[in-house]
Amino acid sequence: MYVVVIVLTVIVSILLIGIVLIQKSKGGGLSSQFGNASSVMGVRQTNSFLEKTTWTLAGLIVFLSIVSAYTMPKVSDGTQIRTTTSAPAPAMPAGGEFGTPAPEAAPAAAPAPAETPAQ
Repeated sequence: MYVVVIVLTVIVSILLIGIVLIQKSKGGGLSSQFGNASSVMGVRQTNSFLEKTTWTLAGLIVFLSIVSAYTMPKVSDGTQIRTTTSAPAPAMPAGGEFGTPAPEAAPAAAPAPAETPAQ
């Protein structure tokens, strides 16, 4: 269900982008193409249609966003989300530039054995 809501949100968003790009910033837009009085859709009807479509698509995006928040998969309490950790990157050698050998490092000291308290 969550994937369906997300796909619908993407489709509505693309339609909204198209409707907004059709409109002209000064109020002309698609209606300037239908300036003839004998056209089927007059100037006022085209602007009204574009405005209503814009508001409808914007409302659909808000609605789908709320629905997606409720249908999002949830993690049950008591379980942890598994994260993968990558191994640490190997340390760079302490040598100089251009591949000069690194100086000999002292061997690491072994940890001292833990003492047990006397009874």
